[in-house]
Amino acid sequence: MAKYDAIGQTYSASRQEDPRLAALILAALSDARSVLNVGAGTGAYEPRDLDVLAVEPSEKMLAQRPAGSAPAVRASAEHLPVADQSFDAAMTVFSVHHWTDLRRGLRELRRVARRRVVVVLRDPRRGTPFWLTRDYLPALDPTPRFSSIVATITEELPGVQERAICLPRDCVDGLFTAFWARPEMYLDADVRRNMSNFALAAPEDVEPGLETLRRDLRSGAWDRSYGHLRSLPELDLGHRIFSAELV
Repeated sequence: MAKYDAIGQTYSASRQEDPRLAALILAALSDARSVLNVGAGTGAYEPRDLDVLAVEPSEKMLAQRPAGSAPAVRASAEHLPVADQSFDAAMTVFSVHHWTDLRRGLRELRRVARRRVVVVLRDPRRGTPFWLTRDYLPALDPTPRFSSIVATITEELPGVQERAICLPRDCVDGLFTAFWARPEMYLDADVRRNMSNFALAAPEDVEPGLETLRRDLRSGAWDRSYGHLRSLPELDLGHRIFSAELV
């Protein structure tokens, strides 16, 4: 069963496309007119004025794609059901850490794309350290795993270039780091349910840290340490667009 068949039941409730992130991703696709979107989920960040085919392994996620979304097929990144060089670009947004074989998946992206490959992910070694994992939920810190993921991307996509994505304070997409200036949101079980970091974590790795955060918000301790974040317009927490030209 695809992972998100279990944890993606209500994904579209809080995981929606942020238009500012979408604009950066569209710019990275450059002059591509046809795009294969791998790990497409519910359709966020798919360019609406391009010829797009979505690939997603989870039936639950496919069922949440809104009317008018690009056509979609159920398949995995490691076995893309399309011919060689059949799209101008292949893209994947916040999905590579769920693939079963990253190297094979990246080679599939290269196989099906004529011009470029675009990969969006968070490299937690970059940007500002995230207070939530540093101070409250260290078991959810993805740094060791993502170090390997980024290394594999640079090996499999020669000449790859990266661009920073700063998350806006009012980010619409409720991804794990989205509420860096709205800490109260992490106490909402419905919000956490649609973040894989929480959904895949053991309760004992989450509940004590959340209780500490709840206490620190009540006492004002969080604001004494991090209250300045509430007034920042955006913050670099390591999110990056990796783009590789194939021609």
